[in-house]
Amino acid sequence: MAYSMTGYGRGEHEGRGIRFTVEVKSVNHRYCDFNIKTPRGMSCFENRLRQLASKFIARGKVDIYVSYEEYGTGSSIIKVDESLADAYYHALILLQKKYELDGRIPLVSFAQIQGIMNVEKKEADEEMMWEVLGTASVHALEALRVMRGKEGAELVGDIRGRLSEMLVNLSEIENRAPAVVLEYKDRLLARIKELTEQQDVDFDEGRLAMEVAIFADRADIDEEIVRLKSHIDQAEKCLAIDEPIGRKLDFIVQEMNREINTIGSKSNDLDINKYVVDIKSGIEKIREQVQNLE
Repeated sequence: MAYSMTGYGRGEHEGRGIRFTVEVKSVNHRYCDFNIKTPRGMSCFENRLRQLASKFIARGKVDIYVSYEEYGTGSSIIKVDESLADAYYHALILLQKKYELDGRIPLVSFAQIQGIMNVEKKEADEEMMWEVLGTASVHALEALRVMRGKEGAELVGDIRGRLSEMLVNLSEIENRAPAVVLEYKDRLLARIKELTEQQDVDFDEGRLAMEVAIFADRADIDEEIVRLKSHIDQAEKCLAIDEPIGRKLDFIVQEMNREINTIGSKSNDLDINKYVVDIKSGIEKIREQVQNLE
């Protein structure tokens, strides 16, 4: 199955008190280029994301955006600096005795002393987070692949239609080619007869045969037609394989263009040139479509 290089996918997954959202966007590119944006402190997952995405994407410029939110109650902990608390307590007792103060030290006031109680986030378990993030990423990449597959199928259908039109036009050229030499011979013979009658000179049939043979050799396009048919057949087979085909098709299209240009340069016939123009137009359309295929 052929895939286009443009698409979008989004995936979510949650677990262990955290929810990840992954968005993947891809556009045309000559090579495979990943641009990964993760929240602060999560750059350690970029290589894993790149390796995972490589299993789904062979070519294209790909942007991967990762966001997350924590919703669990156990994501933070309170740490008590007991040594600092002891120091404050002993200092307050010392002041109480020295100045003969009454009363007890209120717990709330004691707890509000800066530095004694600190709220800290629990250190995240990297493997646990990857389990959630990896699943969300797979959902996004699968959605992207579905979209790229649908567009790829449309591109393949269009290319196949144009290849069929090319075969029809090429068949017309093949049928027309033999008549071009005969018509040239008839025109040359008529012109020679006209000139010989006017000037009363002998007609050299051997020279006529030589001129026709030279023209026929120069205008022979059989080899180019065979090669172009072969390229069209290769393109059809390429469209049927389940792997990235963009670069291979691009090469085949270049070869098609070379053969049809040669046919056009050898041809001295208006009808053939009309079919050549139609085929070149079809090849250009295919070339544009191929640029969108992975």
